[in-house]
Amino acid sequence: MSQASTSPTNDPQRKPSLFDALIPLLILIAMLSLSVYFYGADSSYGPNQIALLLCAGIAAMVGMKNGFTWNEMEGGMLHGIGLVFGAILILLAVGALIGSWILAGTVPSMIYYGVQILSPQWFYAASCVICAIVGLSIGSSWTTAGTLGVALMGIAGALGLDPAITAGAVISGAYFGDKMSPLSDTTNVAAAVTSNDLFLHIRHMLWTTIPAFGLALVIFAVIGLNTDTGHASASDIDLLLGALQEEFNISLISMLPLALLLFMAWKKIPAYPTLIIGSLVGCLIAIIFEPNATRQLAGGEGPLSLIKGAWHSLFDGYKSTSSNEAVASLLSKGGMSSMLNTIWLIISAMAFGGVMERAGFLERIVNWALAGVKTVGGLVTTTVLTCFGMNAAAGDQYMAIIIPGRMFREAFEDKGLHGLNLSRTLEDSGTITSVLIPWNTCGAYMSATLGIATFTYAPFALFNILCPLLAIAYGWLHFKQMPLGKQSTLQTAD
Repeated sequence: MSQASTSPTNDPQRKPSLFDALIPLLILIAMLSLSVYFYGADSSYGPNQIALLLCAGIAAMVGMKNGFTWNEMEGGMLHGIGLVFGAILILLAVGALIGSWILAGTVPSMIYYGVQILSPQWFYAASCVICAIVGLSIGSSWTTAGTLGVALMGIAGALGLDPAITAGAVISGAYFGDKMSPLSDTTNVAAAVTSNDLFLHIRHMLWTTIPAFGLALVIFAVIGLNTDTGHASASDIDLLLGALQEEFNISLISMLPLALLLFMAWKKIPAYPTLIIGSLVGCLIAIIFEPNATRQLAGGEGPLSLIKGAWHSLFDGYKSTSSNEAVASLLSKGGMSSMLNTIWLIISAMAFGGVMERAGFLERIVNWALAGVKTVGGLVTTTVLTCFGMNAAAGDQYMAIIIPGRMFREAFEDKGLHGLNLSRTLEDSGTITSVLIPWNTCGAYMSATLGIATFTYAPFALFNILCPLLAIAYGWLHFKQMPLGKQSTLQTAD
C-alpha cells in the first residue's frame, strides 16, 4: 500500500482549493439529510453508510484530480479506519459483556436493586451523578455507559421514565467523568497535542466544566420533579420485580463481574482486556449460578449446554423468555452481533474522514475558517465550530482534537493566549460534541449501547450541549482566558 509522502500544503500541485475541499463535504451533508428524510431513525442502519462511502469515493476522485494516486487515497482511507480499530474491538467486547452480564444476572440484579433504591423524581439527576463518579474513577465514558448506563436504561424502563432523557443523563455524567479524569485518553491527548501539563489542563477545564455540569444537574432535577406522567404503578413494578426473580437468581453475587471490571479499570488495565475478562467472568457466574437460564439460551440439556449457552450470550446476546413484556424487552439484547451495524457505520465514516485528511481537505477548510478571525471570541468560536465540524466530517473525536489542536496552536499564541485555553476548548468541543453526531464513533457507540437513536437523546445530553456554549461565551467575555505570561507563574505554583 502506497501512502502520500508529501503534505498537500507543501506541494503546489496537490494543494486543494476551498471548492475542492467543500465538494465532498457539501454532498455528504445533502445525502445525510436526504437519508434522514427518507428513513428517519433507521438512517444509521445502512443509508448513512452508503452516503459516507459514496462521498469517500467522491473525495478520492477530487484528490486524484489534484495529483494524488488512487493508492494514496486508499491509503488515507485505510489509515483512518486503522485509527479506530481499537474502538471496534471495544465495541465487540462491550456487546459480549452486555450479553454475558444479562445471562449472569448482573444487569437484572442492578435493575432489581436500582428500581427499589432510586426515586423516580430524582432518577435523572442521580443517574447523571452516578455515571460522573464512575467515569471520573475509570476515565472512560464508553465503559461507564456500557455497564452502569445499560442498567440505568433498564431501571428507567421499569419505572416508566423517558429513555431519551435517561440516555442524556447517562451520557452527560459519563462525559463529565471522562473529561475530568487524568486516566482518560482524550484528556491526555488534548494536553499532549497542545504541549500542556496534564493536571494544569484539568485544573483550567474546571472553569467551564463545573458550571456546565451543575446547570445540567439542576435541569435534570427540575425535569424529574415535574414529571408526573409515565411512571409505572406500584403493581407494575412488583410484577416486574417478580418476573426478574422468576427468571434469575437475584443476589449480590451477581454483581461480582461489575466490581471486578471497575477494579481493573481503576488499576489502569487497558479497556479491551478489561471488558473481555469481565465478559468471561460473567459467563462463569452464569454457568455456576444461572444454569437454568444458560441451558434455556442453549436450547438443550447436559453439561455442554452450559458452555453453549454462555458462548451464545457472547456472540448473539441474551433472549429473555419471560412472559412479562417489559422484562423481555429490557433483557433481550447484547452480543457481538448487536454491534456489527455500528462497526459498519464507523468504518464508513473513517474511510471518508481518512481520505479527506490525506487529500488536505480538512486542513484547507480549517485554514479558511481562520482567515477571518480577528478577536479572541471569534477565535474560540471558530475553534469550537471547527472541532464540531471535524467530528462530523472525520467521524472520530481524536481527529477532532488532534487536527484543530495542531492548526490553531499558532493562532492562540498570536492572540497572546496560553495553550491551556486551546486545550480546554478542544475538550469543550472536540471531546464533548462527538457523541451528538450519529456517524461519529462516539455517537454510534452510545446509540448502539443504550438503544436510543443519537438524534433522539442529543437534546437531553445537556452537559455536552452546555460545555461548548460556555466556552464560546467565555471567549467573547474574555473570561478566564489565560494570557501567555502566566505560564511561569503556574509552573512555579505547581
